[in-house]
Amino acid sequence: MINNHRFQILPPVVKNLLIINVLLFIATGILQSPPLNIDLTKILGLHYWRSELFSPWQIVSYMFMHGNIPHILFNMFAVWMFGTHIENRWGSKRFLNYYLLTGFGAAFLHYLIIHFQIINLESAMNYDQIMIILKEGIVPEGISRTSAQKLFFLYNTPVVGASGSLFGILLAFGVLFPNTLLYLYFAIPIKAKYFVIGYGLLELFSGLSNNPQDNVAHFAHLGGMLFGLLIFAYWKFKNEYY
Repeated sequence: MINNHRFQILPPVVKNLLIINVLLFIATGILQSPPLNIDLTKILGLHYWRSELFSPWQIVSYMFMHGNIPHILFNMFAVWMFGTHIENRWGSKRFLNYYLLTGFGAAFLHYLIIHFQIINLESAMNYDQIMIILKEGIVPEGISRTSAQKLFFLYNTPVVGASGSLFGILLAFGVLFPNTLLYLYFAIPIKAKYFVIGYGLLELFSGLSNNPQDNVAHFAHLGGMLFGLLIFAYWKFKNEYY
């Protein structure tokens, strides 16, 4: 349902998302300092579901955690810039549901991809070798350092950030405002629909390239977009306005 109320520069859901993300980012910095030494990222970031570090709440809490200042600044600016238009159009309830669902979708696709990566790595190892890698963090005899390090990384490195939901928002913006001009580097005009398609293809290429130096969860981003598409398809099937 379209919201016909006056346009708000900072609608309530976007405003509260900004507040929650910023507060958690500040809390993370404070709590990790002595004498507390509490790693909030380890507690709230999204770990692989078979990891000892996994907790069910991480499927929600990871969306509100960020790794550094550029990470949170970029994500929150984009949530405000694009999310404001969408929340004003849809209303707060639909926007919040969409935001959370695309975040869950991002987590789902990320899990699916790393699950198959882990299965592939573990297929060349026995149980004892896997336990040595995961419990002691060392490379057992007969296993390559690259494989051991990647397995340890996949189990123990959390995913954090609003990027999955953000990519869902970008997808929605491209659908709702396809011909709106965006400016790359504040100079190059491009229609929103082409920007979204190009960004999605770039994420797909980056994810498939499997660069070991790349610390970005590209398939989580794509998961946000994919679930956004599924939500729009469902609304179209139900003849609901968007």
